[in-house]
Amino acid sequence: MLSHKAKYALKALLYLAQQQETHVSRTIEIAEAASIPKKFLEQILLDLKRAHFVGSKQGKFGGYYLLKSKNEITLADIHRLFDGAIALLPCASLNFYERCSDCVDESECLLRHGLITIREETLKAMEGITIASLVKK
Repeated sequence: MLSHKAKYALKALLYLAQQQETHVSRTIEIAEAASIPKKFLEQILLDLKRAHFVGSKQGKFGGYYLLKSKNEITLADIHRLFDGAIALLPCASLNFYERCSDCVDESECLLRHGLITIREETLKAMEGITIASLVKK
């Protein structure tokens, strides 16, 4: 399941994606429009900024805007940023791999092979869904 943080990040990105490209959205504007607690949103926007998904402008007319194209931001990107691995176990993960301590022979592990299949299908689906594709629906 997606965490609240990942869900709110997606809602914020969807809001920003629906604005004019030159529009800079204030935090309170995003929070109210997307029904996200403002304090929680501030931390999420900082995480998105550090990951170069959004940019910010300081000052009286400051706020946030998409830095990366809405066509390039995928569900997989946001899941990994906020929730970590897509795989169900570390031994089946691409980016967060760890060998299982109780595994005798990883190459023969039937559970691992099944979980890799699940990871590949899930990743394929998540990488196929962009912020732009969600806005179009």
